[in-house]
Amino acid sequence: MSRLNETHNPKLRSWVPSANSADTDFPIQNLPFGRFRPLPDAPWRIGVAIGDQVLDLRDAGIVDHGDMATLLELPPPVRADLRLVLSRGLREGGAEQAQWERCLYPQSDVELGLPCEVGDYTDFYVGIHHATTVGKLFRPDNPLLPNYCWVPIGYHGRSSSVQMSGQPVRRPRGQVLPAGQTTPQVAPCTRLDWELELGVFIGSGNAPGEAIPLDATRDH
Repeated sequence: MSRLNETHNPKLRSWVPSANSADTDFPIQNLPFGRFRPLPDAPWRIGVAIGDQVLDLRDAGIVDHGDMATLLELPPPVRADLRLVLSRGLREGGAEQAQWERCLYPQSDVELGLPCEVGDYTDFYVGIHHATTVGKLFRPDNPLLPNYCWVPIGYHGRSSSVQMSGQPVRRPRGQVLPAGQTTPQVAPCTRLDWELELGVFIGSGNAPGEAIPLDATRDH
């Protein structure tokens, strides 16, 4: 998580015209990283949104790879330095303008991908209302487990199911027992649950058996 510094100065303006628009989601104070590709079969590249454009970090000479996980694992001071380089280069009067102008792609012309390859993830029942509703399906008289308020339930999810927005929803197939029958069938589910999820990526990890102190979590 970035601590406030000169890159968040509200008076900063960019040489990218659309970044100075009042209704843009990506002014120079907000430089989100992501992966994109200009052509369907091209390899994924790391980009930073600025206005209605994407700056290709490899073309700009800032990174020499397309692996976002490598950036996430950098120590916080190094990540902060990277953000500072981007901010200063994209500001009005930035010395990199002539070079970086050739490294911009319109966001409307590129395909956006997942920011990282998701190797695994842990899903927590941190919402007590959601946990209560789900718990009632299995334990109507005791929906919340005794220790829920101290340690919310966590479980590993299926990482292959993590998709970009806009993908078609495919109903899961599983074994069901139709009403009035004794032989189960394999069929798509007839009811589908929709949830709003909040996820975070873990950058630099910790050694096995060594906990991360609470006051150091933002560095990870």
